[in-house]
Amino acid sequence: MIALMRIKRRPVPNRTAREISIEVYRSLDTPGLHAHQGSNTLSAGLSGAIDVGHRGTTPVFSPTVSASVQNGLYPTAVFCDIPGPSSSTDEPGTGHGVNNGSVSVGMSVLPHGLDLPVGLRSRVDDILMEIRSVSSIISHLCFNGFTGVCKKTDNGHTAIEIDGKLIANDIKATLATEIYNMRNSTGKVPGLGVILVGNRKDSLSFVRIKKKACERVGIDPLVVELPEDCTESEVLDAVSALNHKDSVHGILVQLPLPSHVNEEKIINAVNVEKDVDGFHPINMGNLAMTGRSPLFIPCASRGCVEVLHRYGVEIIGKRAVVIGRSKITGLPTSLLLERHHATVSVVHAFTKNPEEITREADILVSDVGVPNLVRGHWLKPGVVVIDMGSTLVKDSNSTHGSRVTGDVCYEEAMVKASVITPVPGGIGPVTISMLLSNTVEAAKRAYQWTES
Repeated sequence: MIALMRIKRRPVPNRTAREISIEVYRSLDTPGLHAHQGSNTLSAGLSGAIDVGHRGTTPVFSPTVSASVQNGLYPTAVFCDIPGPSSSTDEPGTGHGVNNGSVSVGMSVLPHGLDLPVGLRSRVDDILMEIRSVSSIISHLCFNGFTGVCKKTDNGHTAIEIDGKLIANDIKATLATEIYNMRNSTGKVPGLGVILVGNRKDSLSFVRIKKKACERVGIDPLVVELPEDCTESEVLDAVSALNHKDSVHGILVQLPLPSHVNEEKIINAVNVEKDVDGFHPINMGNLAMTGRSPLFIPCASRGCVEVLHRYGVEIIGKRAVVIGRSKITGLPTSLLLERHHATVSVVHAFTKNPEEITREADILVSDVGVPNLVRGHWLKPGVVVIDMGSTLVKDSNSTHGSRVTGDVCYEEAMVKASVITPVPGGIGPVTISMLLSNTVEAAKRAYQWTES
């Protein structure tokens, strides 16, 4: 199976054609990929068949997607031809239509730094308007989401698998452009300070991923490493130093901390205006209180709602069940869903009959770190499943001898769900992009800068 459409926004400026092409190739890393490199042109394309079905309908689309990079500029065009239903409709002014059983979509992106004549500039503006119009049609064709992969189970049921990496890449591309404009306007860029205590393998890996993500979009990362046996005072001193550093706009304390360090005291010491994790009591309190707005929303929770919005999942009035009540994910996610007017139930270790409560969910969110806790019979048909759990389990079939799995039994949930996040590759990448977004917002607030 392949994604119906993979469209990337403009990448970071001042990158070589080869660097951009590598990103294009990776985004199309699917069977059927074909690529070509010329003297001044790099291009990649994808073609193949996909079965798309939703709630009993199973039309078949055969998409062809291509992207090209010329002379080191941005991708100049992205096109998608989709043989579709035999209907005949046309939307005036959109530059596309459904005629004789096919849909053709063309998208053009303005290369950076070109001084275009007035006439051509006007045409580019028209194209950008077409892009906005076409996007709504694409979303409709893909059942309110253009970054998912539709999969069909043996019994014919189809669920949409959310591709968190594509969503994250889209967000990061937007942030990269915004940071580029900020640098041109102010001469400054956002900075993220990360405090890492000890050498836990998982913490080291998470910090490495976050640092790399910062560098890719133009955020300046500063990692402060402390030994496992450091004192609580030393951690507080590190927080204080970052609080007073003007070039650092966001502070992240990598959790968990060693047992002899009071996590609550450390988190409370972070300047609330730099609390990009959203864990400070003031931010959490404002999230919980009607009529108040937190400066920052915890990244995983914000990522959850971002995914729901991008896939057109209605939250208002829906029954949402959150399994877990941790201060990092479960609690803020339940509060955020309430803010979006869902009716929220929280399942925890002392809940009686969790299966019955979970079976009522229109939207299910789980993050307790118990592999395959949620089984298929816990779910009602059509439920939207957001699996935030992430646990390393032994797997003799894996080259590494282990694999990451979520809280939800994926194979069983696919039979019931309408939309589902995989583990890995679901919420995780989106969570990282939300951290970057919070950091950019902190910098904009500090510099009192808005993009014109």
